[in-house]
Amino acid sequence: MSIQRILLPLLVVVFVAGCASTPSRPVRSEFEDIPVPKGLTYQPDKSTIIESQTVKAARLVYRGRLEAESLALALRTTFEANGWRHVSSTAVASHGTTQVYEKSGSSLEVRLLDGWWFTYVELTASRAQQQATTTR
Repeated sequence: MSIQRILLPLLVVVFVAGCASTPSRPVRSEFEDIPVPKGLTYQPDKSTIIESQTVKAARLVYRGRLEAESLALALRTTFEANGWRHVSSTAVASHGTTQVYEKSGSSLEVRLLDGWWFTYVELTASRAQQQATTTR
């Protein structure tokens, strides 16, 4: 049996398996006005969500294989289109890019960290909850 007869079917199997795709899960966002770009996967083990009667806060971590600089620009454009006001941006090679936004009663900090294999996006948001008032 020649090596070509073994190698060819093996390459076909590897190619077909590499082209197979799993159905994509919807991207999780705890805040309806904080859109998350496609291509990012939610990391529940690195995320935290706190909710009380007066405040809702979350640290949501995502990762994907996207270029950090273009992702930072896309996030800024998307957030501003959703009514978020850009407050500041900083970029330090060892700590990534940080963007800060505000919107009536809400704050949002975005951190982009360019890892060796993945780009990580950390969204830290807080929002004052509307309290129901009762009259007597």
